[in-house]
Amino acid sequence: MAARTSEAEWKGSLREGKGTMKLGSGAYEGPYSFASRFESGKGTNPEELIAAAHAGCFSMALSAGLGKGGFTPTRIHTTATVHLEKVGEGFGITRIELNTEAQIPGIDAAAFAKFADDAKKGCPVSKVLAAAQISLTAKLV
Repeated sequence: MAARTSEAEWKGSLREGKGTMKLGSGAYEGPYSFASRFESGKGTNPEELIAAAHAGCFSMALSAGLGKGGFTPTRIHTTATVHLEKVGEGFGITRIELNTEAQIPGIDAAAFAKFADDAKKGCPVSKVLAAAQISLTAKLV
């Protein structure tokens, strides 16, 4: 199976330093800082990248499950919100909210809900992030 690599470089102290993150594919390279991670500063942060990975993984897992069940989705749109919160003396990713909307011809709401829940549990990114509370809101449109 595939192995993926990304990289990050940090220069300076925690609060005043600055860094860059780069995806191994070259699809993204950009800055990050204390402000972009813990405040509302410009740039990305690890949690935003985790959210993108989780949204993408969940959407693909849902599509795969639907396909095995005989359904072809027209569209699956997922937003993941990763919460970085103070935990003891440090910080932790405590919870992740997945919100998905899907257009799937010929499926009923109960079947869709089951496929979505299975995707939440089975997506590899969900599995690696299992220490966080992962919630799912799934809407058939």
